[in-house]
Amino acid sequence: MNGITYAVFTDKSIRLLGNNQYTFNVESGSTKTEIKHWVELFFGVKVLAMNSHRLPGKARRMGPIMAHTMHYKRMIITLQPGYSIPPLRKKRLYT
Repeated sequence: MNGITYAVFTDKSIRLLGNNQYTFNVESGSTKTEIKHWVELFFGVKVLAMNSHRLPGKARRMGPIMAHTMHYKRMIITLQPGYSIPPLRKKRLYT
């Protein structure tokens, strides 16, 4: 899928699933309209709202040189009532 890198599963993103909001890391050059189009096309859902923020890369030392990892963009996508993304709604059984 173009633009969307992967789904994010953090404490906050799991809490947002109850509000019908899903969190994805996307390519940093992607726009909201592109991501909305891909989510609606790939998952067959209707998007109500989208929030995005760019997360900075982390500083890494390679010998005497300080470098940074690439920054990335994270989108929180709110779906219309009655829609959900089934693969992300599965319960995990911990043993």
